[in-house]
Amino acid sequence: MESGDLLLYKRAMFRLAHISDVHLGPLPAVTYRELASKRVVGYVNWQRHRRHFLHDGVIDAIVGDLKGACPDHLAVTGDLVNLALDGEIELARQWLETLGDPRDVSVVPGNHDAYVPGAFDKICRAWGPWMAGDGQADPVGRYTFPYMRVRGRVALIGISTARATAPFMANGFFGNGQARRLAALLDDAAGKGLCRVVMIHHPPVKGAVAQHKRLVGIGRFQQVVARHGAELVLHGHSHLPSLYWIGTAQKPVPVVGVAAAGQGMGGRNPPAQYNLFGIEGEAGQWRVHLERFGLVGAAVLPARIAELELAPHSAQVSLSPH
Repeated sequence: MESGDLLLYKRAMFRLAHISDVHLGPLPAVTYRELASKRVVGYVNWQRHRRHFLHDGVIDAIVGDLKGACPDHLAVTGDLVNLALDGEIELARQWLETLGDPRDVSVVPGNHDAYVPGAFDKICRAWGPWMAGDGQADPVGRYTFPYMRVRGRVALIGISTARATAPFMANGFFGNGQARRLAALLDDAAGKGLCRVVMIHHPPVKGAVAQHKRLVGIGRFQQVVARHGAELVLHGHSHLPSLYWIGTAQKPVPVVGVAAAGQGMGGRNPPAQYNLFGIEGEAGQWRVHLERFGLVGAAVLPARIAELELAPHSAQVSLSPH
């Protein structure tokens, strides 16, 4: 393909970047009062494990490379913070401002963002501009999810599975109310001939994570997608680059995970990555191309790790940097 033709081809595509599980650090000062809750478990885990492998230098490298790809939009699928401390929530708001205009960045919350009771309401107030649907008049809150944004020929639909849970639990929840609202948004987007991309933190697939981390309502979510359709589902939470398929045999829907954006080298999970999707086509004939970029070996700059056309024949393929 000639260079000019290649440039036109890229411009015709909608380029969507995807990161998740940023876990911004370091932790701000923590008071004894703040630790008198589930936070004490997370604080110990941070001190013993996470702080050694999750750090802002890695995030900066990932975001810098991602911006160099000039995506049309960025999806962030949760866990921006660790313990949902007030200082963390404000730091995450400032970090979101560095990513771009809220119109160009869509966020859904993760379990760490709603770590303790009351945290969810705080992130909704702080991060609302990045979690509001087009033309939304009501303040962002639990009942404004799912939200929908239309960018070009793509409908970005953001779900919240975030809820405060007991110590040692990290479950997500997808209930009947969101299921009804998601079905309506999927139908609305389909009627407009849009490519429907659903963003969710917890993987809506059985066996993707341990039982104490799984999504409650997987079957409900999959039933909605099977009945109403979607073209792509993006998630985080597992800290793994993965690909599953849900929906029906006639209309399979790819479900794509990504390694944690703040994960450094040496941890038990793959180091930081981001996904870059190229979306083109028209209603009923959408084509989705996936490229994964991330840290490899001692490199300080991300490299292309994997490339795949998300066609039905690739069902149940799991991508990894190894």
